Amino acid sequence: MNKDELPALHMDDRAFFDGVLACRLRPLAKAITLIESSRLDHQIRARSLLNALLPYTGKAIRLGISGAPGVGKSTFIEALGNYVIDQGHKLAVLTVDPSSAATGGSILGDKTRMETLSQRANAFIRPSPSAGNLGGVANKTREAMLLCEAAGFDVVIVETVGVGQSEIAVASMVDMFLLLQLPNAGDDLQAIKKGIVETADLIAINKTDLDPRAAAVTKAQWQSALKMLRPASPNWTPPVLTLSALKKEGLTEFWNVVLRYRNTLIPTGEFEEKRRRQAADWMWQIIHSRLDQCFQQHPAVKDALPGVTQKVFSGCITPAAAASSLLEAAQIFDFQES
Repeated sequence: MNKDELPALHMDDRAFFDGVLACRLRPLAKAITLIESSRLDHQIRARSLLNALLPYTGKAIRLGISGAPGVGKSTFIEALGNYVIDQGHKLAVLTVDPSSAATGGSILGDKTRMETLSQRANAFIRPSPSAGNLGGVANKTREAMLLCEAAGFDVVIVETVGVGQSEIAVASMVDMFLLLQLPNAGDDLQAIKKGIVETADLIAINKTDLDPRAAAVTKAQWQSALKMLRPASPNWTPPVLTLSALKKEGLTEFWNVVLRYRNTLIPTGEFEEKRRRQAADWMWQIIHSRLDQCFQQHPAVKDALPGVTQKVFSGCITPAAAASSLLEAAQIFDFQES
């Protein structure tokens, strides 16, 4: 797309556009702040900016990394990030910090946990609050990922909070989803219970330097468990690796698996189909979110909600009947029989 053919952009957004394409970190950070804003005028500007930058996106390797707190995600990302930068790549890390349920606040301390990586010239680390969003993924993580791609970062890592099965949400926005585990983290039957495993493209046992024998046992257990599950892809069986992020061991093998994954799926067309499907899913998630906002802000719903809620509390009506009455009040659906 020729820059002269761009849709009309706000004056500041034109500077964001030029700055992002030039891979200047300050305009990139400001552009991400713009798309994260909840103000309506900012949301309109963000859509125009993203549409203008869309032709420059899509060329990065998108990795999602999940795992329970304490598994060493930040240490692993720092070690892997330094490794891929040394291989000539430019790396963007989008980390998600859990927000307080009481205050909505977030520490946003990932840069302090990735001290050496944050100082690399070809690295960009952006922490964002999860703000209660399902899956431990910040509300605008997908848009931030596109901005980073437009800025020329050819490897984008999304780190999630690590708080449960709902983290499979991150798998809907990345090319390859990694699940980090610890030695002695549980037997194969426990592994099968975790729905997150079904979306994993790679299992990595971290901190193997602490107990190599336990790591080998855990690896065998995971391999056995995975045999009982149907792979998400007909062309790829998730491997199980062992590594030590602290000792920087196993990083080369890990990165080779990432490259092999892409080289396996791209010729079959599955890679592009996966991205197309993710884009459609993203569209529907936005639609659902906007409909939910419109419904909650509808004047008739606001007026009726206290009374209807009280009837549910007192047991006078069922939740289903209450929902129907509120939807009818908003004139979204007509539940009357024809």
